[in-house]
Amino acid sequence: MGLLLLYMIILLLDIFYFSSGIIYNKGDMEKHFACHSQGFPQKTEIIKLYLSSDDLFSDQVYWLINIPRENITKNTDIAAVEEWLVRITLQHGLNIYTTEGTLLDNVREPILQWDLGTVMTEIDITSVYPYVVDLKVAKCPCANDVALLGFILNATYNGIYIGLSFSGFWNYNDTMWYNLTDTIYSQVGEEHTDLSVVDMVLTNHFLVILTSLGLFVSGDLRYPSSSVLTFSRADFCGFERVDYIKGKLWYNERCFANREHFEVDYVTITFERNRTLSESSSCFYTKEPFTQWLPCLPHILKGMKSIPSIVVTFLVDQEHSAGIYLFSNQKITTASVSVLKDNKPGLKPKFPLFIFPSSFSSPVGMVFHPRSHFLYAYGNQIWLSIDGGNTFELLADFHDDIIKNTYHSFYTSDITFVSQSGNVYLTKAGLRRYSKIGSVSDNIFTLYYDHMGFIHKLTPDHFEADGSLRAFGNSKSIFGQAPDMGFEAALAPQYITLKEMIFYAYVPANEPPESIYAKKFSNIHLGKMIHSRKTGTAYIRKVLQHNTPEGFLSSVIAEVIDPFGIEEANTSSCLFSSLSVSELGNVSYKLTLQPQNPGINSSFQDLDIEKTVVIPGYSSFLITNILDAKNALAIATMPERILSNITFQKDSWFLYNLGHRNGRIWTIYAKPCNYWFQHDDSLSLNVLKYIDLGKSHTLKVKVIPNTKGVRTLEIPLLKVIVGNANLLEVKVEGSFDDTDSYLMKISGASKALRQGSTSLGLVVWGASTQCSVTTIVPTLKNSCSYLKSMHHIPSKVIPLEDWISGIHKDSQGFNMIKTLPVNYRPPSNMGIAIPLTDNFYHVDPSKPIPRNLFPKSKRSGKFKQCANMSTREECNCTNDQKFSHAVAFSDCREKVPRFKFPVTQYPVSLEIYSEDGHIPVETPYLVTVTEVNRRENWKLKHSVPENVKKLKNYLESRLNAPVYNPLGLNLSIKGSELFHFRVSVVPGVTFCNLVEEFQIYVDEVPLPFPGHALIAVAAAVVLGGLIFMTFIFQIRNIHPADICQKFMRRHKVNISNATVSWLIDEN
Repeated sequence: MGLLLLYMIILLLDIFYFSSGIIYNKGDMEKHFACHSQGFPQKTEIIKLYLSSDDLFSDQVYWLINIPRENITKNTDIAAVEEWLVRITLQHGLNIYTTEGTLLDNVREPILQWDLGTVMTEIDITSVYPYVVDLKVAKCPCANDVALLGFILNATYNGIYIGLSFSGFWNYNDTMWYNLTDTIYSQVGEEHTDLSVVDMVLTNHFLVILTSLGLFVSGDLRYPSSSVLTFSRADFCGFERVDYIKGKLWYNERCFANREHFEVDYVTITFERNRTLSESSSCFYTKEPFTQWLPCLPHILKGMKSIPSIVVTFLVDQEHSAGIYLFSNQKITTASVSVLKDNKPGLKPKFPLFIFPSSFSSPVGMVFHPRSHFLYAYGNQIWLSIDGGNTFELLADFHDDIIKNTYHSFYTSDITFVSQSGNVYLTKAGLRRYSKIGSVSDNIFTLYYDHMGFIHKLTPDHFEADGSLRAFGNSKSIFGQAPDMGFEAALAPQYITLKEMIFYAYVPANEPPESIYAKKFSNIHLGKMIHSRKTGTAYIRKVLQHNTPEGFLSSVIAEVIDPFGIEEANTSSCLFSSLSVSELGNVSYKLTLQPQNPGINSSFQDLDIEKTVVIPGYSSFLITNILDAKNALAIATMPERILSNITFQKDSWFLYNLGHRNGRIWTIYAKPCNYWFQHDDSLSLNVLKYIDLGKSHTLKVKVIPNTKGVRTLEIPLLKVIVGNANLLEVKVEGSFDDTDSYLMKISGASKALRQGSTSLGLVVWGASTQCSVTTIVPTLKNSCSYLKSMHHIPSKVIPLEDWISGIHKDSQGFNMIKTLPVNYRPPSNMGIAIPLTDNFYHVDPSKPIPRNLFPKSKRSGKFKQCANMSTREECNCTNDQKFSHAVAFSDCREKVPRFKFPVTQYPVSLEIYSEDGHIPVETPYLVTVTEVNRRENWKLKHSVPENVKKLKNYLESRLNAPVYNPLGLNLSIKGSELFHFRVSVVPGVTFCNLVEEFQIYVDEVPLPFPGHALIAVAAAVVLGGLIFMTFIFQIRNIHPADICQKFMRRHKVNISNATVSWLIDEN
């Protein structure tokens, strides 16, 4: 794939002031910072940074940054990897400003390691545009900037055409287009025609494509076996093209970076038809690797005597290990939950069947918000479940309009619903309110959220991103001007207090039943603002549905922000008179004018119809008809607050105009963001935290009201929703401070041996949908963090540069580093010359193996990393591996710590490293210690507290190994050369497999027995012999010195005679 690259996109966002915590929703400040001195960047400008195998660099001359790759990541294995959040801060004076972006590791992202098919040119892809009828997007669960766009074609064209983007579809020209037609035809045969994409799902490790000719599953994306991606076809007996083109894929999107054993992807396919007698089901599901597709319904359910239902959707809830069904037939729509046993739905429902009302008549699907437990069922209505499908709550009712597609951003918790009429609605995960944000006029389009939560509109020939780039992408400029969410009806205001009103929506008695809903308040109006064209605004706090008083079928309770303007007497002359009210029938009331000044013309006019008479302390009256100049018919908002035959003097009653007869006087729009959200825990909104057994973690958040003119209610502003309450013990503490900010502390504690994960929903229930952040969804894993490890702390720390040089001397000049011989193996209990271990150290396959004379030694010993290699260079040992104590990298290990004999009371000091810091290993942690090369001549000493002895004895009987208290553990060694120890924490006190290894080389060892004894005996014998000989010489009067002198003189005379004889012969 060329150079090893990491790709970074930084979007220049609006900047907000930086405090001790990260504050979201703080407002649209007009401050930006530029990356160079010449002016400000454009709002749509993107800075692209690339990380090669050497460093991070930029493609823009005015931005220069160099970061070595190993400072960011050292891993290069292909796996699902979380796309990182990058925050850059700049300081100016006393202020610090920030901007955000993402960092994507192109080297490790699975789908980017493949050629999906034949690469298409711009001309090739342009020729397909006229035949496209729809689009499908599939994005990577861990890196939403990596996404696929598939063309759904009409019957006059043929092929599988997919675009791949790793930059979030910001630029159409950056998309790589592939033709997969030949790949698919290789599975079904080229005699088939009318081939097209129908649906797609990109899981953590697989690509699943539903086509008009069948369902195709890719190979595992983590293991490239060739440059071109291959697929296998899943067979469904009895289903043909007419079924496949109506099929749908369902997937619960979750990121499995650093995957746990309990995390697995599931995919479901449903067909829009009832099964036949020869078919096992019209719904099938499978788990990774997606090779065995099983019927969604257990066998016994298929034989139940009930009205046949179609499985609209089947989803696997991984937090609860359950399967959730959405059933539908011509009469009712229901939801059912079954517990998964061995990855199969059980026969007994987990909860009673949930029956939706008959008004939910056109269900389309069901979807989990990514990485959360918020479940949405949608169609002509939207229903929300926060308890795993046990119950559902109505969120929205669209009556004749039907929601066809949903689009989600896990980062900002945005959820966008698009109806078949093109209307676009927005809500936030877990929020019980929504807004209409516009409409889309394109015939062919799809929506897509990138990793930072910016929404994009994709069409066959161009992409349109949200151009304003407000903080975190919450602006919806691609949908046009924010629409008025009002409806064509007259409103009758009724004061409760000076700051609180009720607005009643008037429905005429002759209104057709099928259109009554269009003249009523609904859930969409909750949390919105009512604006009067004249003056006045009010914040809607509650929506009410009722049958009385007659004519008013709905109302809202609202808080007055700005007082509403009243009618003036010069436009409504009736205000010059007193007003009497009398009952006329069961519903209507007659309003009669009583002029105060005969010289002033005071009368009702047609323009007064749909105006409201407001009388402080009494019911209001909506004028519905003008009988004559002095009399009008009206209906009361509160009939019980009317006194018969009472006259209200001039200036004691008022007239409000919120009608629609002559053009609607009032509008409803979304309320500007009314809360700031401060999150102190992490840069990420949706943080992942691991909680080990017996441990806990605390999250802290603050909700800061920004409600100008609106009072803050003395009730908790934040709602906490736990996905799986059986997994963790969650406690919540909340309080208000002196500034009316609401502080909440949420702690989750692990109390059970069960591993799993659960999401928490922290929802500011009163927040406007205009806020970029109303919900954060942290995930708590009852498991071991991949960042948690145990480390041996050496008694003396040796700097890295000394390890490289191989020399580090103590105060006595003793070198504490031992460079091992090539192809070294430690001794065994049979002797130094007979190594029996399988572990080699400092391996060089090109060099001979020492100590390899005995048969047992020849049969033992195996290369690991250097297996089947001919030289050490081919072993590809990294620096980390060369300094690693792990036995897995013993082939690479060259240098080890060196100690003088004997090693006594060496402190085995252990610490646990995690994202929370370093802590010493002590009780309740207990450890076992082994020597990996099966060497002896070592001993451990430790102390066992009384409260731990019983546990120690129990574990030793279960593990069949000695168990030690790690606190105060000391090691003594009486042997020589290399000792390699492995320390393991016993199971049951942590979810982690905490293992550490360390090595000690014992040098300058005295000769082993009987070497010392033999040397001493030999020395004694020699010394004794010398003394004895001296004694004998003395008593015998033998003088060795005189004997030597005589011998030397005699030898010199012989030499002189021999020399004279030689000279005579020469002459």
